[in-house]
Amino acid sequence: MDSNITKGNWKIFKGKVQSRWGKLTNDELDVAEGNREQLVGLVQKRYGEAKDAIEKELDDMERQSDEMNER
Repeated sequence: MDSNITKGNWKIFKGKVQSRWGKLTNDELDVAEGNREQLVGLVQKRYGEAKDAIEKELDDMERQSDEMNER
């Protein structure tokens, strides 16, 4: 997947991220603003999850979002 989440999709994607990782604040997500590396770092810092697992979940979320947009 791309290293950044497109600006138009970020607001929708941000909601999905907050649903999954609820400890992340709006301010933290605003700082990340679609940058995957920053987002992964935030999740690792808050939850201690492995980078590969986070990346896989983000890929799955993006894929689902893309499929929804195609309909």
